[in-house]
Amino acid sequence: MELSGKTAIITGGSKGIGLGIAQAMLDQGMQVVITGRNRQSIDEAVELLSKSGGKRVSGVVSDVRHLASEENVVIETIQKYGQVDVLIANAGVGHFAPIEEMTTEQWNDVIDINLTGVFHSVKACVPALKKTRGYIITIASLAGTNFFAGGAAYNASKFGLVGFTQAVMLDLRNSGIKTTTIMPGSVATYFNNRIPSEKDAWKIQPEDIGQMVIDLLKLPARTLPSKVEVRPSMPPTK
Repeated sequence: MELSGKTAIITGGSKGIGLGIAQAMLDQGMQVVITGRNRQSIDEAVELLSKSGGKRVSGVVSDVRHLASEENVVIETIQKYGQVDVLIANAGVGHFAPIEEMTTEQWNDVIDINLTGVFHSVKACVPALKKTRGYIITIASLAGTNFFAGGAAYNASKFGLVGFTQAVMLDLRNSGIKTTTIMPGSVATYFNNRIPSEKDAWKIQPEDIGQMVIDLLKLPARTLPSKVEVRPSMPPTK
């Protein structure tokens, strides 16, 4: 894919991995629409990204839990930039607790955003992506293959997301749409309300995932890494 002039939608794009991917895309001359539920966070991210991306970046408030909200993102993106070439389904949350302590509200929040939300994002984008023979990348996690105590909801959402993405890949590849899931391990982000620090230097950085996305988009059309596991190369020893 020749990236200059192409347009991407990035859900959960105001911080962390989504923000890192947005910056990497802007550096390649792409147009980027970031989405999220918080207007202030979106505006702050757009202001930051516009320092290098200018008018090639914009933000739309959207809630992935609602299909109509994601359909509106596609409409606004096409109105502004003319097309959709790439979807990065990145929005996600985490609630962690032993099963006897996890509430129904926490369970529903994780599944609705991490799994059903990706279904909504993909469903909304498919018609536009068929026109451009585009690319879908979902951001899963190594938690989608490695289960852990206290992770019932998160593991279920990410195991489900990996399976969902692989099925979508089979559904859409004959339409010329590529589909990949990226499964990161420890990433230095604000996920789950933590604040990255110098102690996180050993972790994967958001810009590393951004570079990986660019590399995937630039692969020859005949080649498709449908599932990519990525982990820190040198985690600290205990």
